[in-house]
Amino acid sequence: MAAVSETIVREFFENRGFLVRQRRKFIAQTRREEDDIDFFVLNPLAPEPAGALPFVLGAADVESVRRAIVVVKGWHTETFSSARLASTPEIFRFVGTKVFQQAAKVFGEEGAPLKILVVPALPQTAEGREESITLLRAKGVDAVIPFRTMLADLIERTESNRNYQKSDLLQMIRILKNYDFFREPQMELFKTGRARRHKSED
Repeated sequence: MAAVSETIVREFFENRGFLVRQRRKFIAQTRREEDDIDFFVLNPLAPEPAGALPFVLGAADVESVRRAIVVVKGWHTETFSSARLASTPEIFRFVGTKVFQQAAKVFGEEGAPLKILVVPALPQTAEGREESITLLRAKGVDAVIPFRTMLADLIERTESNRNYQKSDLLQMIRILKNYDFFREPQMELFKTGRARRHKSED
């Protein structure tokens, strides 16, 4: 599952014009804190920021990110509630000062990279969502991107009449689109099960 999750993240950033470097492909026998960092991403065409980015990044927001350290948590059946975050402190190991400073050296002295966490989902209620965001900010995370955002963007930008031989993921999306598994509007696919059921009951 980790490899699939990382592939989704890599394809998302590359489709948005980023240069992506993986931290390492092997797994160290002795796990170290910096092993939690999955990608370094650099956007050579990022515009000058017009203002502060939102904490929960949308696909279009990402294009304003110049450089970032990205950590992928592909726990796709989990919701990152404040209780879940508090009980899993290892999520935040990558934001430790020493670890971050070592990782930031990859980018030279042009400015500190953002610390971005890729998450499966945040709580749906406004109160629960705000509690999670407050805790993430307090721990040093600069922004999060939900997997839902990445997948929706990849589906939207993949063309059914184009051959993506160099990407198994995009090729699979293209095939599914060709056979009408993704219909307009494509975001219907990403509605919650409860919302879909209510619609069918009306």
